[in-house]
Parts: sequence; C-alpha cells; structure tokens
Amino acid sequence: MTTIEDIFKNRISGKNIAITGGTTGIGRATAILLSGLGANIIIVGQTQQHLEDALDDITANAKGTVHGILADVATKEGVNRIFNEIKGNFKSLDILINNAALPYGSVTEGEFEEWKQIVDTNLVGYLGCAGEAIKQMKEQKYGHIVNIGSMSADVQEESSSVYVATKSGIRGFSASLRKQVNPMGIKITLIEPGAVDTDMQAESTGKKKQNVKEGTMLKADDIAASVLYSLIQPERCDIVELKIRPHLQLI
Repeated sequence: MTTIEDIFKNRISGKNIAITGGTTGIGRATAILLSGLGANIIIVGQTQQHLEDALDDITANAKGTVHGILADVATKEGVNRIFNEIKGNFKSLDILINNAALPYGSVTEGEFEEWKQIVDTNLVGYLGCAGEAIKQMKEQKYGHIVNIGSMSADVQEESSSVYVATKSGIRGFSASLRKQVNPMGIKITLIEPGAVDTDMQAESTGKKKQNVKEGTMLKADDIAASVLYSLIQPERCDIVELKIRPHLQLI
C-alpha cells in the first residue's frame, strides 16, 4: 500500500522548484512547505531584506537545497537572470510556481506607466517565466507549471480593474497553454485564492488576524497546501483549476 510518505518522496523530495514572488506571503509559505519535504528550491524576490528573511525561514527546516535571487520578472533581463540561476544550480527544472504579483486599483487612478508595471509584473512575468520553463521541460518531456491567480477573475471588483485585468489574463493564459503543452508531458495548474492574509491586503495586521479567526480570510499556509495537493497527484491526474475561498467568503 502506498503511504503518504511514499507520495511525498516520489512527488516532492528531490524535485527542483522555482518560485517567483517567493520571499513573502504565499510564495514564502510554499517554499517552506516544499523544502521541508525535500524539494530543492530557488526563490525569486525584489527586496534584499525580504530575501534574507525568507532564506532564514526556509533553510531552518529545509531537507533540500535552497537558493535565492533578486530579479524583476517584469523585464526580459530579470527573467533571463532567473533562468540562468536555475541552469547554474539545477540539472533540470521540474516545477515552476508563478506567483510574483503586485496589488493595484482601477484604471481611473494613477498613470499609464504604473498600469504597465502592474501588467508586466502580474501577467507578462508569468508568460516570460512559463516560456523559459517550457523550453527546458519539453526536452525532458515532463514538468509542472503552477500559476497563482486570484478570485478577482471571478468577482471582478469595481475598484480593481487593472488588477482584475491581469488575473483574468492569467486564467485565459493557463487554459490555452495547457492545451498546447499537455502533449509534451507538461502539466498546467491554475490556483485562484480568495482573500489571504498577506502584504497584498491593505488592512492592518490585527484586522487580518481577526479576519482569519472569523473565517473571512485565509492564511498563506492554506494556499501552500493547495499547491502541494496539486503537485502530488499521479501523472495521470491534472488539477486544472483550483479555487480556494475562506469559509465565509461567499462571493
């Protein structure tokens, strides 16, 4: 009989995983969980202090190797730097978790360059990293790309049109890309969380903790567990789209 330990050993331990936006929130929680199960991790962030703090947290209980890099996924140079780092540390890339994102409001606020930065980070960064990952994965005829989206693609909040545009784009991108790369042996999973207690939320720390307690907000660990669930499925199974909502978030 296959045990849960066997599943983790076969599906996670020894796997080479890159996580964008891996220094805070969902990305950091996912890196801690997967590295603790024996995965080799590269996290990508943009702030030195966040990177150092994350590496301390991840390496504390890691059973695989852990690397960190500062890079901007919104630029070609940043994406190239990430994948040069991957090639320098990994013989292969088994899993890419596209997670780097910035919050934003409506197109009625701000200026063109601000909107462009959000779109380039939240959407074009996913495209760029996925494209580079596929170049490696198609040669080895296996791989898994997990795109972290958002419930905003469903709810389409009236005050967040720029952010909604990026998360809606990720949904369409994931669905289309899966049709193309599944025959290559590459899996695509889209995970769309509801409200999560991370820096993306504007409320105070105390208010977010209260929301978690009341069941109207998730913890980053909950989304990390959803990523893990998607990754441990047999080769014959694809988790195509996973929606994770707080118990009392009804929209």
